[in-house]
Amino acid sequence: MSTNDPNVLLVVLDSVRAKNTSLHGHENETTPFLDSLSESATRYDQARSPGSWSLPSHTSIFTGLHVAEHRVTEPKHKLAAGNTVFEELQTTGYETAVFSENPWLTIMDVGLDAGFDEVSGAQNVLFPEAANPTEFTAAEGQGQYVEYVKRCLDDDHPVKSLLNGVGTKLAWDYPDLVPDWLMASAPAEAYVDRFVDWQSKREGPWAACINLMDGHAPYEPNPEHDLWGGKRLKKLQADLEKHVWSFHGGDVPWWQCRAFEALYDGAIHQMDAQLRRIVDVLDERGELDDTLLVVTSDHGEGFGEVSRLKGTRLVGHVEGIDESQLHVPLVVKRPGQEEGEVVTDPASLTNFPDVVRAVRDGDDERAREGFTDGPVVASSQGLTEPNMELAEQFCEPSALWQFRGEMRAVYEAESDSDVDGAVLKRADWDEESVDVRVVDAHASYLRGEDADGRVGDVFGEFSDAGVREAGTDVDDVDDATRQRLRDLGYAE
Repeated sequence: MSTNDPNVLLVVLDSVRAKNTSLHGHENETTPFLDSLSESATRYDQARSPGSWSLPSHTSIFTGLHVAEHRVTEPKHKLAAGNTVFEELQTTGYETAVFSENPWLTIMDVGLDAGFDEVSGAQNVLFPEAANPTEFTAAEGQGQYVEYVKRCLDDDHPVKSLLNGVGTKLAWDYPDLVPDWLMASAPAEAYVDRFVDWQSKREGPWAACINLMDGHAPYEPNPEHDLWGGKRLKKLQADLEKHVWSFHGGDVPWWQCRAFEALYDGAIHQMDAQLRRIVDVLDERGELDDTLLVVTSDHGEGFGEVSRLKGTRLVGHVEGIDESQLHVPLVVKRPGQEEGEVVTDPASLTNFPDVVRAVRDGDDERAREGFTDGPVVASSQGLTEPNMELAEQFCEPSALWQFRGEMRAVYEAESDSDVDGAVLKRADWDEESVDVRVVDAHASYLRGEDADGRVGDVFGEFSDAGVREAGTDVDDVDDATRQRLRDLGYAE
């Protein structure tokens, strides 16, 4: 393999905030493998996601554009072709693939699946090794029963493929008649299995994104990883009508939201175990030293924290720029790297494409500094249209003000700080602004207001990149996709 053709692997631990990783000092040992991996990699202690939910955040990670530049912030938006780093790698000879049940990456018509030769989506079917009707419907549309039968007959597992179709159809039309596991999310193991199999067949350079959704609500760790939760919490969670909106609407007490952190920690532990599998397999195959490995999250998660800008409680990640929603883990192992290091300057996931290019150019110093280069910013545009409909359904009209308006944040190193590694966060929303000193993933405090208008100055430099097109409205997607969006809290 040429030094200019390293493999590229982006592992996204969906919804994992830095605060709940043992890598960042969490009291529960949720990330034992990530902790050990960081000993021979670069750990960025002040990394921030560009947005508070999957679509805008992944769009920034894939394109290198800030949310204020690409403006893909609604389910009906679509990223125009030719703008992602994976498309760039594909055109230079890389084989590419994405593995995730996250609908924004593999099913929804938002443009994030461009650049991937193989798209491996939802696997909650009877036989994951056979044809997947959800993936087929996403590509071909609903009602194509004859075409799906033909697809099954061409598959290596025709009978299993047909049974997948029958099971999925029953799950769509008669959910009370099918077992819960068929309706639920597939654990991280299923997608790592697919990646491991795909990678074994690659002969040249490859690039892949693995997005593991175990950390996304609802939190359903397997028993061997459910070390801090238990059956009672799982039942309380199962009884929720809507995870986010049951709390905002006042139907469920806030202590339950905080209690669910115990299940969340188990889900993180479950993903960490699969991260170990990924790295061990690449090492055994002699691929690890030739691979740029980036482990991070697309955003964090709120568990009842109070927003310093709005004074309201936060749950989930449907909107907001609180540290619980933006401060994420970031561990990077560059090709051939053996020595561990810690970077405390603010770092942005938006710089991922530049880091990939630096590694391909053989510029190790530029690759190391790439995540900290340029402005580190984040923004949230308020609720998406589908989530605003949910807010109106669950909340009193007098409470809807808290979900409207753009929120913006700028992170800068504090050269005059007496606390090593602290950063200054400047944020605004409507007429409100705050300055916050962030010491680490657990400690921060107010310093005042953004009196000099720094946020406005930085965001004033951004302009529309012209990469947004019209996609598919949530109301127009197929039944299976719509159900998946409901399960994740993105639709009614």
